[in-house]
Amino acid sequence: MVDRQPIALVGCGKMGGALLDGWLSNGIDESDLIVIEPHGLELTGIRSNIIVVRDPGDLKTDFSPKVIVFAVKPEALDSVVPLYRNFKSGGPVYISIAAGRTIASFERLLGNDAGIIRVMPNTPASIGRGISVGCSNSNVTEMQKELCHELFKAVGATAWIDEEALMDPVTAVSGSGPAYVFLLIEALTEAGVRAGLERQLAENLAKVTVAGSGALALEVSESPASLREAVTSPGGTTAAALDVLMGEDGIEKLMGRAVEAATARSQILAK
Repeated sequence: MVDRQPIALVGCGKMGGALLDGWLSNGIDESDLIVIEPHGLELTGIRSNIIVVRDPGDLKTDFSPKVIVFAVKPEALDSVVPLYRNFKSGGPVYISIAAGRTIASFERLLGNDAGIIRVMPNTPASIGRGISVGCSNSNVTEMQKELCHELFKAVGATAWIDEEALMDPVTAVSGSGPAYVFLLIEALTEAGVRAGLERQLAENLAKVTVAGSGALALEVSESPASLREAVTSPGGTTAAALDVLMGEDGIEKLMGRAVEAATARSQILAK
């Protein structure tokens, strides 16, 4: 649980909402949270008592956030971020979850003395099973890094990198990764249908198999390769399938090309 730290959440879409729910579920007091949402927002359930404003100018003059989290689309940042420069005198840490936007781009908007953390979460954060990777500039204190860690731990696992350039492959592997898994479920479902299974059964088999296999991989100490080998009997059905999937143009090379393409695109967006 995070100690009393006023937090301003700028934007409350899918990822912002996932963070908000995670914070509330992990004991952050609703009185320490303020949501700034330009389009307005009606909060219900566990969010219902949180203050929502449309513009930072609507905040009380004595509100001094210790954390400002930008959960808005990357293309909106150039117009949104400078509105929060006035809070800098209170020494907040600015956290961005925008894909492809570098720490340097925030320093240009907030000043070189601002403490900035760039975080790449992923969509399983919406059910508390995400993973978030962070990278900070030299202005961020260890206490602020720990606070960031606690905030994102509320929606899943966390990790840190020292070299910001690694955020591009991080984005390609974990940020975009859920889409690859969903595609696997789609493909496995369609393969089952073509083999004669009823669609609903094929989809359920694919979903539960992928989810259960991922959960197993997290729970045990064996490597994924060892787990694969354990369910592969020589000359059996799994071996026959893996001969295709691990062939010359199989899934390993295909996934490598996919991650390379996503990494390259992330590098372009960062410029």
